Parts: sequence; structure tokens; C-alpha cells
Amino acid sequence: MQLEFSGKTAVVTGGANGIGLACARELVRAGASVWIFDLPREEPEARAAQEGMRGAEVDVTRRESIEAALDQCGAPDVLVANAGTATYEDALDASRANWDRTIAVNLTGMFDTVQATARRMRTGRRGSIVLTASTNSYDGEASLVAYNASKAGVLGLLHTLANELGPHGIRVNAVCPGLIRTRLTQGAFNQPEILKDYFRAIPLGRGGEPEEVARAVAFLASSAASYITGAALLVDGGQMACKFGTWTEQNASFDGQKWTLK
Repeated sequence: MQLEFSGKTAVVTGGANGIGLACARELVRAGASVWIFDLPREEPEARAAQEGMRGAEVDVTRRESIEAALDQCGAPDVLVANAGTATYEDALDASRANWDRTIAVNLTGMFDTVQATARRMRTGRRGSIVLTASTNSYDGEASLVAYNASKAGVLGLLHTLANELGPHGIRVNAVCPGLIRTRLTQGAFNQPEILKDYFRAIPLGRGGEPEEVARAVAFLASSAASYITGAALLVDGGQMACKFGTWTEQNASFDGQKWTLK
């Protein structure tokens, strides 16, 4: 199935690296004109120029920053609301500052981004929005209390927005990635002893790559998903389908990055 975005404009927040950049590249390959929004320190304009895109400096915790960038690019056909952050802290030791920052970026920032964009989409009675949620929208992974709460909240946004925006011809869906190899997670991927146990409960036996999430995002954003809205698509190698673990040393071996049957 060939996805087609020719003549369409897409905006990807958090688009200068990781999953966001992979999404932007996937949309460009499918013919879209892509804007990446990211923090000044990520140099989104320079990154965009390297990739055949356009970029704008955006802090999603500042509504005026979002509005100014959207004024530059006009009403997009596609929004990938991907900007996010995480801080590892045990719940009883978590600081209010880190809690506030995480909620501001991952939840309030996503709401502001979607609201500002959807108001512009509404005029044309069409649009597709894809939110980056997480497997942590469902589970309670230790030391990520603020991140987990924010990503659970994203599903609340998803369902409400799909309900309210559907009559305006705007679809809203989400992807829920598991452990994906990005700048933020590379430290874990560099520690085979951690991966071995973590990947026991992933039926595909490995972590994911940003491009694998990007392909799911592109599908949900495309006309191929024209009757899909309010959906949360797991991109997790089967992790959320597995309760007790798939892989053991009796029938498989681990090479430092992936479990494989003997």
C-alpha cells in the first residue's frame, strides 16, 4: 500500500530528532510538505534545511510560540503532536518542578498544540491529527510517575478530541510506542544486561526503531485510515499483550539486542 501526501502540509512537533524526525522523513517521502517544530536548542530550522523541510523554533509550553509558528505555515492538513519529555524519579521523591515541567510539555503542551491547529483545520472541514502517547499510557512503570500520568492523560485528550472534531472532518488518533531506540533511550540500549530482562516480555524479542513508529503514524495520518478516529495503535512488539514473559533460556538465546529461538 502506497501512502500519498502530495499537496499536503504536515507539522511535526518535537521533529528535530528521534521519533519526530523519523515521522517527518516518512511524510516527506510520501510527498508532504513538512514543517518541524522544536526547541531553539534543537536548531529545527537548520535540521529542516538538511532534510528538505521547513522548521520553526517552538516551545509547546508557550501558547504564543505555537500560534506564531502556525501563522508561518498556515493551516496544515496533518499534525503529528509528538513533543515530549521524561524524568526518572521515584514517586515519593519526585519534585514538583519536574512534575510541572512534564505535565506542561506532554499534556498541556499537546492540548495547546492540537487546539491551536484544529481551530485552523476546522475552516476547511478536514484534517488528520496523530498524538504520540505511549505504552506508559496504560501501565505504571516505576520511576516515571509524571510521564505515566501525562501519557495516560493523552488518551483522555484522544477520545474527547475524536468525539468533538469528527463532525468537522478532523480525525484524531494516537500511537503508543514501547521502548524505541532514540537519543533518550540509547543508554538503555547500550546495556545488554538490562535489555535481556526487559525484552523477555516482548513477543518480538527486541526494541523498536523510530522508523517503525513513523510508518504507523503515516498510516493513521493518511487517507488509507479514512474511517479510523479515536484509535490508539500500539507499536510495542507485542509488549502490552504479554503478561508473564515470552522468552527463556530453555528455548532461546539473547545476543545483546534481541531474543531468538534456538
